[in-house]
Amino acid sequence: MTGSGTYVLWGSPHSYYTGKIRSYLIKKGLPYREEFLFDPEFRGRILPAVRLFVVPILETPEGRILQDTTDMLEHLEAARPQPQMIPGTPVQKAVAWLLGAFGSEGLLAPGMHYRWSYRAEQENFLCAEFGRPLHRGPDREARYATARQIMGYFNDFLPGLGVTPQTIPTIEAAYCDLLDALDDHFLHFPYLLGGRPSIADFGLMAPMFAHLARDPVPSTLMKNRAPNVFRWTERMNLARIADGEFPDCPETYPPDDAIPPTLEPVLRLMFEDWGAQLLADARHYNRWIEANPALPPGALVCSDGERKTHPSIGPIEYEWRGCTMRRASAPHGLWHFDKAAAHAHALAGEAKSRFDALVSRTGGEPVMSIRLARPMKREDYVLVVG
Repeated sequence: MTGSGTYVLWGSPHSYYTGKIRSYLIKKGLPYREEFLFDPEFRGRILPAVRLFVVPILETPEGRILQDTTDMLEHLEAARPQPQMIPGTPVQKAVAWLLGAFGSEGLLAPGMHYRWSYRAEQENFLCAEFGRPLHRGPDREARYATARQIMGYFNDFLPGLGVTPQTIPTIEAAYCDLLDALDDHFLHFPYLLGGRPSIADFGLMAPMFAHLARDPVPSTLMKNRAPNVFRWTERMNLARIADGEFPDCPETYPPDDAIPPTLEPVLRLMFEDWGAQLLADARHYNRWIEANPALPPGALVCSDGERKTHPSIGPIEYEWRGCTMRRASAPHGLWHFDKAAAHAHALAGEAKSRFDALVSRTGGEPVMSIRLARPMKREDYVLVVG
């Protein structure tokens, strides 16, 4: 259980989403301790409550159990408004939410690819990292044996994410384009929206930290190709917001609801690369809703009736950067995008005009036109029809 005023983060160093919420807790200045899954409390108390073997899970000092990292951030921003981590001005808020969703969901394929397609080159590191939260004690062989029992399970995710020998060159090219755009931006600013971190940065930390900045193969790529991005991953795990590298950058978001010009190439890549998947996912989801008109509110969004953190409602296929992507549909990513897009759809007047112009300049109009036949929401730790 939590101590007085202390949060408990059930997670692990190598976990995709633990990197997102850990960074938030650090930058927010919230006291927390990180616990591992081998703790009997996890199986005896946490797992029965959530009914999903997943990390991260956050326990609040009041005893509330939160599982999805976006739910965590929303809950904590409402409970602890300062220091502010979501911009208060309309265009910056919409952009921050969209980039946060892109990081959280749109970069799963490169994150998992660089971990598992290069497994042989980094096997010792991965065994150590997967064994660390699962096996208590310093017995290396027992830890590695425990790790290998679960590593194959995650390794098998690649086809469902569209990662195949035919698509890997495109996935890597797109990721390198993103690294280049981000590296230029972080040469000018410490965070995505200027002088303070936001939900955009925390979303991006999900793939960029544990997978792409820690695993040996992608870490070497990032350090050599995009050292400013690697420095940003370090900065995101430091409690201070200001960084001595940027002495003239105030600890604020830009004035007048402005978006840094160096962020526009990043937005263009978001719309191009995640957008192709989102458009295919939206078409598939809307057809699924039309084919199941009797679905009651609260029905699971999945094709097999199982509770999952990232469910699927069948395969999708779409063209992207000259190759054909075949993968499992990702309604959780679509939910996250729709949640972010709601902030953009709510814009009016001059703010709407500025946002629309930004979207036009960055090629995002088709993606921002996505509308879902029925909304989705998270309920009882899973995704359901609204």
